[in-house]
Amino acid sequence: MNPVVITAALTGPIASKTDHPGLPTTPEEIAAAATSAYHAGASVAHVHLRDGQGKPTADLKIAQRVLDMIRDQSPILIQLSTGVGLDVPFSERERLVQLRPQMATLNPCTMSFGVGEFRNPPQDVRRLAAHMKELGVKAELEIYDSGHADFCAVLLNEGLLVEPLQFSVVMGVRGGMAATPENLLHTLRKLPAGAIWQAIAIGKANLEMTAIAVAMGGNARTGLEDTLYIRKGELAPDNAALVNRLAEVCKSLERPASTVSQTQAILSLRRDAIRS
Repeated sequence: MNPVVITAALTGPIASKTDHPGLPTTPEEIAAAATSAYHAGASVAHVHLRDGQGKPTADLKIAQRVLDMIRDQSPILIQLSTGVGLDVPFSERERLVQLRPQMATLNPCTMSFGVGEFRNPPQDVRRLAAHMKELGVKAELEIYDSGHADFCAVLLNEGLLVEPLQFSVVMGVRGGMAATPENLLHTLRKLPAGAIWQAIAIGKANLEMTAIAVAMGGNARTGLEDTLYIRKGELAPDNAALVNRLAEVCKSLERPASTVSQTQAILSLRRDAIRS
């Protein structure tokens, strides 16, 4: 049996309640969404934070409250986004790892992102990688183009990353690689031996590309950050519905969703990540 790590991307930095009235933005809503995603089959919650106006924030008090509420409600593993939002300065984003979540994103490169710019200057990325290593926070390397994998190799050679490396291959963002099987295959060939990977497909390709990833032996992510729709023209009821759909795909391919304990081992997380 080769179980699949299913990650639930609950909120993201782009969509609002205008786009989907069920998008979780308050700490209470995010924690409840993580809990329902856990019961639907997710073992990891990918967490973005919002302030009182629903805008992306790196406020440490809000972050701590969200983390505490999630931990109080279920044993789901927490992956905190340091991407936060395009308008949040890197200096604020990087402070989030001080809260020592089990995992946090490490975005290696600056890129165009839709109509904006996602700034990740090389020396700032190096500083954040070193701090994450010091704190024992597992880096989830989000690569939006195949060349981003090359810079991750540089960070590894500089001793700033801990193997096995954990990659998220993000497809479908305007400014990054398109969501196609060809792009996924090309990028996977550039990953170092022994790397763990998952596919993330934004928008209408979410289901087909995550299904392909599962069939290829990888892990997969879904949730309202990645797609607001359960099928063409129909909004997803919530994050749990998208997770359940992906879990059924995994089951049909005879790769069941991994448990929290299995995910802790697969991703080589620190032992205090598991409570029950």
